[in-house]
Amino acid sequence: MQKPTILCVDDEKFILETLKKQIRYIFGEKYRYEVAESAEEAWEVLEEFDGHRPARCLIFSDYLMPDVRGDEFLIQVHEKFPEIIKVMLTGQVDSYTLEQLQEKLPLHRCIHKPWSLQEIIEAVESGTADFGIPE
Repeated sequence: MQKPTILCVDDEKFILETLKKQIRYIFGEKYRYEVAESAEEAWEVLEEFDGHRPARCLIFSDYLMPDVRGDEFLIQVHEKFPEIIKVMLTGQVDSYTLEQLQEKLPLHRCIHKPWSLQEIIEAVESGTADFGIPE
């Protein structure tokens, strides 16, 4: 069985690398870690599942990205793969926009930048609790 995937999507390379390093430091080899600098790159990663449904996948997506905003991307992901766990990572979203987004899809969490490591840990642990990952 393939390892569950954590996909981080942000147009800032420093954010991506920092988030990936922090998650890998805490969770080690428990997950497959992927990064994408745009929604387009993220779709390429999702297509790599070779026809298998990415049921064991958690996505951290930035809100404000060029071309396709994070909320639009997560709505598209939800339409195609409703089982993927979706986490918004942002410094830009206001409470009204967040409420509107949560009406359109089940957003697992919204974490505001700068995040605390504990927020990331809790999002991963609670988001992947049903994945059936051995300790």
